[in-house]
Amino acid sequence: MNQNPFYVYALKDPRTKPAKPFYIGKGTGHRAWEHDIQADDSEKGEVIKKIKASGNTVLHTVLVDNLTEEQALKIEAELISAFGIIKRGGMLTNKVSPNPDRISKKTKVNVPTGCFEKAQMGLRLIKSAVMELAKANQGGIRNSDAAKYLGLQSNYGGGSKDYLSYSILGILMKEGKIERKEKKLHIAKTE
Repeated sequence: MNQNPFYVYALKDPRTKPAKPFYIGKGTGHRAWEHDIQADDSEKGEVIKKIKASGNTVLHTVLVDNLTEEQALKIEAELISAFGIIKRGGMLTNKVSPNPDRISKKTKVNVPTGCFEKAQMGLRLIKSAVMELAKANQGGIRNSDAAKYLGLQSNYGGGSKDYLSYSILGILMKEGKIERKEKKLHIAKTE
């Protein structure tokens, strides 16, 4: 049996009883939880800020998992259509109401059993190594430092060889574990 990495989730407002969804999305990994790490100025971000200001936390509900991307897109579109978006009289802060009939068939990728889990285990190990490097260098590290000293540089013929370490630093910033300072230095946050 193959494990598909996509899921559809709802962000819910705990200030209402029962908690009502205010956003529907699809994603992989930690996508559902990334929204409240750094809330933007969108309608969704404003709701998140108000929930936090009231002393509550956003409720994250995975509605359906083990989906292909195409399945996740279709279910997300159906749910957004069912709940409706605020600008059209509905209850969701999503910016658009997608049409499920317009979702094109994408190339299907078979994900062998355990492949996704292996990738996530590897990601956790690399993130841990980058965090140790950042903590050991309190003045900060650059992306190139993480790539060079942790052996994460690519020998691909493209223009940059440090995409992997840059992605890892980006994930750690979204998780609130590292912050970027001036001169492109990344500092580990103290816990």
